[in-house]
Amino acid sequence: MEIKGVELRFLGHAGFLVRTKGGQVIIIDPYNLEGEVEKADLVLITHSHFDHCSIKDLEKVVREGTRVVVPADAQSKITKLNDVDMQIVEVGDELKFGEVKVEAVPAYNVGKDFHPKSEGWMGYVLKLGEVVIYHAGDTDKIPEMEKLTGYGHHNNFFIALLPVSGTYVMNAEEAAEVASLLSPDLAIPMHYGAGVAGTLEDAQKFVELCKEKGIKAEILEKNS
Repeated sequence: MEIKGVELRFLGHAGFLVRTKGGQVIIIDPYNLEGEVEKADLVLITHSHFDHCSIKDLEKVVREGTRVVVPADAQSKITKLNDVDMQIVEVGDELKFGEVKVEAVPAYNVGKDFHPKSEGWMGYVLKLGEVVIYHAGDTDKIPEMEKLTGYGHHNNFFIALLPVSGTYVMNAEEAAEVASLLSPDLAIPMHYGAGVAGTLEDAQKFVELCKEKGIKAEILEKNS
């Protein structure tokens, strides 16, 4: 998918590849990759769980000098990678990588213990000129999402990547509520179909619920 010169590809589960207008390649949470995947200039890891911070998959996408952005608890995993530039971030940090601005935002569970707020795990907001992409990470609907609503009301093209599997994260209904809150130009389901949690049916249900709320939503075919 290409929007305003920015390419977005779904790598499966919660993994995405973003290519900027200038050609920078950003990969988020690669897991269970199939086939060849191009090397990343920047990798963003939301948290240390195996299906988001997978060394086997990271080895496929990093090269010498790739910048890998991680929360502190994933540091020990990333030290297993050779010749990468690791940067530890906390929720609230804002970073700049060439033409890309990245903000680390909260991601956590409410009423379940898989992703405690105390861990400081995160999602990311990528600002790429006129395109803004929100990767929610592993999260439930949380109050901090209110701060992101402005992205849907300016001249940006705002894309929200939202988990829909239930169990460890929001289910399809809850994710559709978040999409309604954020009012993105496009909502895309994630966190399904990799044998961890969630199915294609969850993604389809999310899309239908979004459409009922007047929100454009689309399932991206896996394309690694």
